[in-house]
Amino acid sequence: MQFRTVSSIVLVAAAVVGGGWWNVRRLAAMDRMAITEAAAATTVELEVRTADIGFFEARAARDPESATDRTRLAALYMQRARETSDDQDYVRAEQTARASLALRTQRNDAASVVLASALLAQHRFIEARDVARSLVVQSPEVDAYRALLGETSLELGDYAAARAAFGSLGGVARRSLSIAPRLARWAEIRGDTTAAREIMRDAAEAADERRDLPREQAAWFHLRLADLYLRQGRERGAERELRDGLAINPADHRLLAAMARLAAVRQDWREAIRYGDSAIAITLDPATLGLVSDAHAALGDTAKAAEYVAAMEVAVGQEPGAYHRAWSLFLLDHGRRVPEVLAAAQAELAGRRDIHGYDLVAWALYKSGRAAEAREPMRLAMAQGTQDAMLHYHAGMIALASGDPVAARDHLERALAIAPAFDHAAPAIARATLDSLRRTSN
Repeated sequence: MQFRTVSSIVLVAAAVVGGGWWNVRRLAAMDRMAITEAAAATTVELEVRTADIGFFEARAARDPESATDRTRLAALYMQRARETSDDQDYVRAEQTARASLALRTQRNDAASVVLASALLAQHRFIEARDVARSLVVQSPEVDAYRALLGETSLELGDYAAARAAFGSLGGVARRSLSIAPRLARWAEIRGDTTAAREIMRDAAEAADERRDLPREQAAWFHLRLADLYLRQGRERGAERELRDGLAINPADHRLLAAMARLAAVRQDWREAIRYGDSAIAITLDPATLGLVSDAHAALGDTAKAAEYVAAMEVAVGQEPGAYHRAWSLFLLDHGRRVPEVLAAAQAELAGRRDIHGYDLVAWALYKSGRAAEAREPMRLAMAQGTQDAMLHYHAGMIALASGDPVAARDHLERALAIAPAFDHAAPAIARATLDSLRRTSN
């Protein structure tokens, strides 16, 4: 696994206390030998994957007419991309899947599935939906294809299409590991957080029993469940799932970054820094750089905080396409690049009208001093009944700034009821705002 750095003028994130790309002292609840064995097994899996890729690259080169070899190669690129976060492997997966389909479309659904997945990973949601639609037309009896169409519809904010796709699935579909996470996401969007949690808990348990799954995939199910727990204010459940995921894949930067977020929510700034540095040493994620900057600032180290912000600015500048939403929210919360984020978010709405896109536009308008204009996109962000504390927090602050203290109080109280610690900074602002509103009303 390759480390990533930015520039000599900013911090070198790989210089983690204790050395190495994972540190057993940070995972005190886990057995040292088990961690060592899991890390070694993960490395072996990646080595085998790379060897398999070389093998099928050679086969494809020898046989320019083999669609099957190209489909297999595309799937291997896709899996390695998930394991290493190498965006170029997503591109390779897309190109190779297209090459396979150019040779044969009949009895080659597997290539279309890889193509749709690669397009989703690149945030090319309209193209991914078109591929999913074709799969459903060709094989309407396959639940997994309808779930894929549902996922692409969710990403685009086409909730009527998502409802039709997910509503057509049979009762046994939720037991499929390829379908369950998509059903859980749909339940979460609709505000049925209990169902979302139950579906993902069952899926994580089923994934643990599958010995044929790559470690990255098995660990991902725990990450997805932990995200649900964290957004619902269930910190113990989130920590348990993250530790279970790290026991499977100790070098998973997504799990390490999530542990940093959990530590920050608990105001355990030193733990947030340690886990955040471990994640950054593997993949230079701007959102995690921003969180570690906040942690240093909370400890009073403004110089170190500034270093991480500088690294984040470099990392954001190197990313292709529109800002990632998590990075965008960080930038807005810190008053950085507000006009750029607003313009990018508004442009994205032209083709992707989902609740989080509307939320981002609303928050960017609010941060631009245009709270009255923010109310309509915020209403659309809340339209599906999603029980997300951050959405209610944004709605509350926008309502207050636009002169509606009653709505502000309702939304802020709802945010804290859903998850008293939904973020490392926003809940304190919500409580202070509510205190001010209550004093004013008395």
